[in-house]
Amino acid sequence: MSSFAELRRMMVDCQLRTYDVTDRAVLAAADSVPREAFLPAALAQLAYLDRQEPLPGTSRALPAPMVTARMIQVLDLQPGEEVLEYGGGSGYGAALMAAMGAKATLLEPDEAALGLARAAFDQPGVPAAELVASLPADRQFDAVLVSGACETQPESLFRHVRQGGRLIAIEGIGRSARVMLYRKAGESISGRPVFDAAAPALREFRKVEAFAL
Repeated sequence: MSSFAELRRMMVDCQLRTYDVTDRAVLAAADSVPREAFLPAALAQLAYLDRQEPLPGTSRALPAPMVTARMIQVLDLQPGEEVLEYGGGSGYGAALMAAMGAKATLLEPDEAALGLARAAFDQPGVPAAELVASLPADRQFDAVLVSGACETQPESLFRHVRQGGRLIAIEGIGRSARVMLYRKAGESISGRPVFDAAAPALREFRKVEAFAL
């Protein structure tokens, strides 16, 4: 059986590079952060498969590695920037961004998922990040990674984006889902589609079901 280090290198070469992930900092982070730490020990052998993995006992899942890596690449992070991962479950996205030299925070309202994140960030080889269940309304970041699919625009997170900052999220469910990159300028925030991808749905951004006659 291959070691986790070998599986990690195979993930980088056979999944990320073939999915247009070319940024050296992103690839180096993916090759150094032990993704198996972000799943319960009984599921660690599934960490490097090309798929999302549900996190037992939570409302979250660990997104497919190529989706997380490519979204981070689009954010074009710079060392020292303050970055936020929202809804990241056990926090793999926050760990990748921390490994790239960013000051990373994981905002995870699901308490069970946040517990998995605390366990993951205690593991050897996992870079440090701030782990929180809530944030002050006025706290802002240079970049925000929304690690899940949103049926509605994640407007409540726009207030956490600094002037000139950016937010990336998957909007839509299933085959209609598309990654959107938003930038904040003045009082407005504008977005553009960057690529198609799918991810686990975030219950916080589901459409409200309306009664139809």
